[in-house]
Amino acid sequence: MNREVQQNLKEPGLYLNRELAQLEFNFRVLAQAQDTRVPLLERLRYLCISCTNLDEFFEVRVALLRQQLALGELRPGPDAMPPGEVLTRIRERALTLVKAHYDAWNVALLPELEREGVRFSKRDDWTVKQRRWLQGYFRNEILPVLSPLGLDPAHPFPLILNKSLNLAVVLKGRDAFGREGHMALVRAPRSLPRIIRLPSAVAETPYDFVFLAAILHEFMDELFPGMQVKGSYQFRVTRNSELFVDEDEVENIALALRDELKGRGYAKPVRLEVADDCPKGIADMLMQNFELTDTDVYRCEGPVNVSRVNTIYDQIERPDLKFAPFVPRLLAAVVEEYSLFDAIREHDILLHHPFESFSAVIELVHEASVDPDVLAIKQTLYRVGNDSPLVDHLIEAARQGKDVTVVVELRARFDEEANLRLAKRLQEAGVQVVYGVVGYKTHAKMLLIVRREQGALRRYVHLSTGNYHQITSRLYTDFGLMTSNPDIGEDAHLLFLQMSGLGPIIKLKCLLHSPFTLHKGLMEKIEREIAHAKAGKPARIIAKMNALNEEGVVEVLYRASQAGVEIDLIVRAACTLRPGIAGISENIRVRSIVGRFLEHSRVYWFQNDDTPEIYCSSADWMERNLIRRIETCFPIRDPQLAARVYDESLANYLADNTQAWRLESDGSYTRVTAGDAAPHCAQQTLLAKLTQ
Repeated sequence: MNREVQQNLKEPGLYLNRELAQLEFNFRVLAQAQDTRVPLLERLRYLCISCTNLDEFFEVRVALLRQQLALGELRPGPDAMPPGEVLTRIRERALTLVKAHYDAWNVALLPELEREGVRFSKRDDWTVKQRRWLQGYFRNEILPVLSPLGLDPAHPFPLILNKSLNLAVVLKGRDAFGREGHMALVRAPRSLPRIIRLPSAVAETPYDFVFLAAILHEFMDELFPGMQVKGSYQFRVTRNSELFVDEDEVENIALALRDELKGRGYAKPVRLEVADDCPKGIADMLMQNFELTDTDVYRCEGPVNVSRVNTIYDQIERPDLKFAPFVPRLLAAVVEEYSLFDAIREHDILLHHPFESFSAVIELVHEASVDPDVLAIKQTLYRVGNDSPLVDHLIEAARQGKDVTVVVELRARFDEEANLRLAKRLQEAGVQVVYGVVGYKTHAKMLLIVRREQGALRRYVHLSTGNYHQITSRLYTDFGLMTSNPDIGEDAHLLFLQMSGLGPIIKLKCLLHSPFTLHKGLMEKIEREIAHAKAGKPARIIAKMNALNEEGVVEVLYRASQAGVEIDLIVRAACTLRPGIAGISENIRVRSIVGRFLEHSRVYWFQNDDTPEIYCSSADWMERNLIRRIETCFPIRDPQLAARVYDESLANYLADNTQAWRLESDGSYTRVTAGDAAPHCAQQTLLAKLTQ
């Protein structure tokens, strides 16, 4: 490869912008809400997911870009797009996405829901009975907890909590003290439901709902007796939700993070949403107080908190409007009450969630907690969920006198408070809690159990692509491997020592790990495929992940394509690589699968001259995962299990022609259609194959 071509692979035009690629993912999620083949209430959930994702996008990605601009950190990424231009492009796409959200809500979902007996009653449609009931509800349930604030010199504009529902109220007249009324703010307390179901005695349909905001609008005058309410307008502000703790400057990261969390809800604003009928003067006043500009304002053609409609899903008993329920397949050893230690010693065990039950992992920790031969348990926890039985079993193990060490990652975004509580609970029970490594998030998913057997110690290991979270294990696709392989056990032992004991760089026998060997190992394996292709040997790469943006990996994939390596990438969300460019990436194909379950497993397959290698990992091919986190990547060496992983997560998904999207070289996505072929849905195939 000559120097000129090498240099060309760094051309900005070969790289898509990371933020814009992430934003595009939400259009694919929204497409599920627009797809009439999807059950109606599931479509409603997809709309809510797309809206919630957009909230988080502003809270994190937009907030970071604005912060970079404010600090003068203008160094662009591989695509060379300056932060200011990225923000402009985000504004254009976000406006399109917001309009699409409300079109889906107003034009498609609301009428279809009403035809199915699910109605969101508007004020103009309330009957006399409904209005009377709602007025009583307002007076008895809402009014006592409201605290309206008149804006005057004694009551300046208050702090507004991140993403809270508020109403700006225009008043006329004088109050009891003779004060001239102009403006007031009414905050909807977080203790109140955002959507109220009407009782059957007054409901017009089987499921009749009213937004809290509509009730506040209708009875606003009761908050200001003697004054005239000229108008009330919903608004919501989104704030920077990234937490910053300078770990080099603090002695106790838990205390520092706890202090940061106190101010998260009132950090710098990045977006203002207002009702579409909000007068310009009111919007300008809000912008001024939040120190925002016109380009930060988004007008909503409906409730500003439309994502809250997700709360009605569980209230509606209509199985025909939801995905068909399924029962994850139980591991045979669990069903037969057979010792998992005996089962794992016989052969490695592979679990494919959510199709196979997460209960096997919980049972393994439970068995370890009460087994007198178990001496130690070590586990990483990134996200675990409330009331997790795993935590109960770890605490029981500590009470049984076993040595229990848990690496809790406090900086799991939006789970920081939960993880602080988790760490405290574990510590109070005698568990040794480690907060990971300064400067690196611990994103690896590992469980290590040390057991005495026939006078010797044996290690049992569980490695996973997903979190130890029993709720998301039913919603996300992930792989887990249980093994007693001595080499993997030794590697896991060394990794835990490194995380907890300030140990040196270690050499592992089987596992690749970030930030030390995973990036280098991936590059070497891709280079090996390049060498095979140049030698005329079979060369192919198939990889499945959540996101791809690491510049070095993208560049070496381009070189692999130029060398003739066939490359198929299954990337759920953001991908900054441009496929299909003549002379550069014509041998690379990228697809995204968006379906019932969130695709979360990471699988890497290398043909290696027909001696294939397959790995599962906690890491995406992103800079943060490969360079700035603690991650694991583990081989699947059992031939039967390796074939399963390949067939179920790679070949199966490459054949999908119902839920797949193809990434074009310009960054747009095209829906894959079956055409004359038989329809194939990867997730549905796994449901039929693996569930009970």
